[in-house]
Amino acid sequence: MWGTFFNVGMIFLGSAVGSIFKKGLGDSYHQIVMQALGLCALMIGLNSTLTNMQKSQLPVLFIVSLVTGGVIGQALKLEDRFEQLTTHLGGSRASSGLSTGILLFCVGSLSILGPFEAALNHNYTYLLTNGLLDGITSIILASAYGWVIALCGVVLLIWQGSLYLCALFFASAISPALMAEVSIVGGILIFVAGLNILKLTKISVLNLLPSLLIPPLVLLFWH
Repeated sequence: MWGTFFNVGMIFLGSAVGSIFKKGLGDSYHQIVMQALGLCALMIGLNSTLTNMQKSQLPVLFIVSLVTGGVIGQALKLEDRFEQLTTHLGGSRASSGLSTGILLFCVGSLSILGPFEAALNHNYTYLLTNGLLDGITSIILASAYGWVIALCGVVLLIWQGSLYLCALFFASAISPALMAEVSIVGGILIFVAGLNILKLTKISVLNLLPSLLIPPLVLLFWH
């Protein structure tokens, strides 16, 4: 778990540094930072999706996952509930920052594979690399959204901690095929977050989050 603690610590540190930068940046600088962040999210998501698409054993699974997960998320009104929860933190801007941060920190391939590698193979390379990348990303995010990005570190701790425990208890059920399918859906969600940051569209990303649960369920039934 120490790799996860390092990852979370880098987010806290980056958020503190970014919050300091935020106070000295004008609106024009905030705008260019947001544009850079949006472009980065687009490329990260696109790379994750296309790279893992070649490994997919069920090429249409991501379509089923997004549609089914979107319906579930809409029925649960995840985005509306999340915005209500974050209203006292700074309104819709804080909600946007948190949702973007959670996607970038939690849904990336390194963030998902890292806890599994640490638990199964005692390999902390993924988590250490992810921690350094998240530290840089949190500086950029916090310079745009402020200290609220530090809360993403708490979410990451719960997320990676859960994956670590799942890897210990369900090691035999975890396969490269499963990781590839989850990474495809995760990459699409990050790509959509980039579109939202650039204000090219407004897609309810949080309502699509249940899509990440569909590949494990389908592959469990398939096998």
